[in-house]
Amino acid sequence: MKVISSKNAPAALGPYSQAIDTGSTLYMSGVLGIVPESGNLAGTTIEEQTTQVFKNIEAILAEAGYAKESVVKCNVFLADLNDFAACNKIYADFFGAHKPARACVQAKMVKNAKVEIDVVAVK
Repeated sequence: MKVISSKNAPAALGPYSQAIDTGSTLYMSGVLGIVPESGNLAGTTIEEQTTQVFKNIEAILAEAGYAKESVVKCNVFLADLNDFAACNKIYADFFGAHKPARACVQAKMVKNAKVEIDVVAVK
């Protein structure tokens, strides 16, 4: 197993890794819409934060040698399910024709983030 840590994504906010690569499967921790350079959320809107979440996910995938087409499962956590449509549009734009399995639930996140997404990817 290998710990994955990308400088192009925000550092973990606690005692966990950005991701763990088993060699054939990547398990990514929940990713918030934090701008790595500032440590702050990308903005106050679901669109700003979701866009940043996917930038961070892409950076971690790249660091581990995976592509977004390698993602097989996502868990999406929204502070408010009324943001589902806006988040879903950015999600669909990111993945394009690739459609990983997914769950979406309402939850409260650290930093009062509006969205958090974790992924599992395979080689």
